[in-house]
Amino acid sequence: MKKLIILFLAFGAISTLSAQNKKDLKNEVIASVENQSEQLINISDTIWAAAEVAFQEKISSKTLIEYAKSNGFIVEEGVAETPTAFVATYGSGKPVIGILGEFDALPGLSQKATPQKLALKKGSAGHGCGHNLFGTASLGAAVAIKNLIAEGKLKGTIKFFGTPAEEKFFGKLWMARAGLFDDLDACVDWHPADHTEADVQSSLALVDFRVEFFGQTAHASADPWNGRSASDALELYTHGINSYREHIKPTVRIHYHIQDGGQVVNVVPDYSRLWVRVRDTKRKGMNEVYQQVMKMAEGAAILANVDYKINLISGIHEILPNRSGGEAVQKNLEQLGDISYTPEEQDFAYKIQEATSKPQIGINGKISPLKPTAEHPMGGSTDVGDVSFLVPVVRLGVTVAPEGTPWHSWAVVASGGMSIGHKGMVYAAKALSMTMVDLFSDKTLLKSVKEEFVMRKGDYVYEALLPSGPPPLDPE
Repeated sequence: MKKLIILFLAFGAISTLSAQNKKDLKNEVIASVENQSEQLINISDTIWAAAEVAFQEKISSKTLIEYAKSNGFIVEEGVAETPTAFVATYGSGKPVIGILGEFDALPGLSQKATPQKLALKKGSAGHGCGHNLFGTASLGAAVAIKNLIAEGKLKGTIKFFGTPAEEKFFGKLWMARAGLFDDLDACVDWHPADHTEADVQSSLALVDFRVEFFGQTAHASADPWNGRSASDALELYTHGINSYREHIKPTVRIHYHIQDGGQVVNVVPDYSRLWVRVRDTKRKGMNEVYQQVMKMAEGAAILANVDYKINLISGIHEILPNRSGGEAVQKNLEQLGDISYTPEEQDFAYKIQEATSKPQIGINGKISPLKPTAEHPMGGSTDVGDVSFLVPVVRLGVTVAPEGTPWHSWAVVASGGMSIGHKGMVYAAKALSMTMVDLFSDKTLLKSVKEEFVMRKGDYVYEALLPSGPPPLDPE
């Protein structure tokens, strides 16, 4: 009995020591991020000012690559036939933990770092989704982990993925097709938000496609009977989509953008084009609507007596959430505590909310409780979903803008270019690196994360919704 008691006490001492070691490692990565904070802010501001759109992120990609190389990472550039995509690696052996970093901007959202709508460069792009903060924070976290590996305090491999074109063409799809995520044991991801939480929700599956109609020109007044209007087909098609909305499930979203409806009013147009997007909370439901909407294009062409063509752009999966990882994230957020703001930052927030007709309630820097995982969450879509069908993805969101700020708007651009965004970015880097300490050092946690991934994926075999060939690097 005495031997058993001694063994039990010894085991307890080892467990306590292990927990203490993990706490020490987390304090080290927090300190590492603090030491990097000035450099991270400079990198973020460089990317914010460059504001480069899908597959054109040359300055943004180069800035992140240079920082990774300066910190000892081996960088493979131009991966997956994409000049701005890259993978930065440090360490060797298992586990292999990845972290995702985005850095593309949105067209037409150029904005100064002011609480009034003022374009930095009229007509140019802006970071209306905070991706200048996203990739920078993720790389800062990767560097903090790399330092522990270099010092022999953690064992394994850290991989930072520079992932372009999330906003439009979904660059991770081509990276997935190239097998770049296949050797990961787990992956960590975050997204800028107006609140801070462990993200255990899914997203919406999505498909993008382009519909073109081809008719016959004629004089719109002298002999319109000799024309076959591609514009008529386009109108009939959009009318069909809008009539269909009444008969789809509440979880479905359909969007379209008319890219070419004809050039002049006195010519029967022989060409029209629109970009169509279908979403649902599950890929199966999305695909059912996609098939129907494609049939409707044929119907519109028949009615207008024109030809038509459908081109798939790309499509993405919904996210497979991971609560096991989310619980670890939640503990780390609670350890870090709430984000605090100065009176000047709160005043900036009030002015943003006033300018966007939102309640003037300031910034929410508090840690949200871990929420139940909804079966049919609404919101946006992301190509992180495809990564999550290949490897377990652990996610979080961090406040970088005033509460209620319209996303994909000038207000997010403004917040991401000043201290509110900077604080959220540094906080995210700390939470990400702490969570990666858990994944590297806690075999039980990593096993649980993997088991949940297998359970949620079931017998589904991942298949990308992607046309053959390279990404559209020079799109229309």
